[in-house]
Amino acid sequence: MRRGFLLAVLMMGFLKASAQEINRFNPDTLKTIQLDSVINIKAEKLGVEKFINAIITDNSFYQAFRNMKKYDFIAENRIYTYNKKNKVDGRIYRKIKHSNSGPNKIQYLVKQDTGHVYKKNGKYQLYTIEMFDYIFMNAYQTDFVAEGPMISGKAEDSNQSYKDKLKTLIFAPGRPIKGLPFIGSKTQIFTANMRQYYDYAYHSGTYLDSIPVYRFKVTMKQDLSSGTKDGLMIKELTTIFDKRNFEILGRYVDMKYSNMLFDFDVQMNIETSYFEGEKLPTKITYQGNWDYPFKKEERASFLVLHKDYHLGKGK
Repeated sequence: MRRGFLLAVLMMGFLKASAQEINRFNPDTLKTIQLDSVINIKAEKLGVEKFINAIITDNSFYQAFRNMKKYDFIAENRIYTYNKKNKVDGRIYRKIKHSNSGPNKIQYLVKQDTGHVYKKNGKYQLYTIEMFDYIFMNAYQTDFVAEGPMISGKAEDSNQSYKDKLKTLIFAPGRPIKGLPFIGSKTQIFTANMRQYYDYAYHSGTYLDSIPVYRFKVTMKQDLSSGTKDGLMIKELTTIFDKRNFEILGRYVDMKYSNMLFDFDVQMNIETSYFEGEKLPTKITYQGNWDYPFKKEERASFLVLHKDYHLGKGK
């Protein structure tokens, strides 16, 4: 259960706005959106239902990650681990060239590790970092597959089942996630019952200095009791829409929850941009603390940047 739950939540993410982040070093210093003003809903003919429906039904955000694999690009991965005082005690840096042609999909341009990263047996100190490798290195080394359903249907093994839960969390937020004990129903923040706990805000803005966007921000109501707030897993959910086609360009989530089995505090951010008209992932950030009974508390953050996309030969 621990592997599946951490894998699913580790990759959940949405474009960064203002949230109560973990108070420590943050590797993400790239600011990509500038807000203009609150939107006049009547004039723009926008409303809560239009944004929510787009969030639940959009497929273009998922397709951007599928399309990534048919391109050559450079990936820079920075990973940091922390001690109990939130001081950096381990660093990992990878600069990788991804190629869509030939048997070798990746080439390490730089590979550096410093500090408290590995155990004596050569495995990572933190399960979070193991999951990072599982998610990203698998993505870099697998082949491009044409369009298909987000969820595979019948899972052939437990890893496929976890991947399907992961895809639902990232690309269809608001749907229930079956098979995640104590958590699955808490992702359904758009049900009639859950909406009473959240406020909605709309802003107009500019993304990457040139793309006109809407920011749709869902946050917990401030006047809720502390007990009610503690029972809500998703503290903030922010989605960035391209005004021109209403496709999703970015997502950010702030999650925090505690019970007898685990305690976690996670913020994640995923952004995409256009390359020759195709939307592709450009930035992923993660900040998280995890605590399980009888296990070492895990504190980590990472920053993933993708750049220099271009189609390989014959593509």
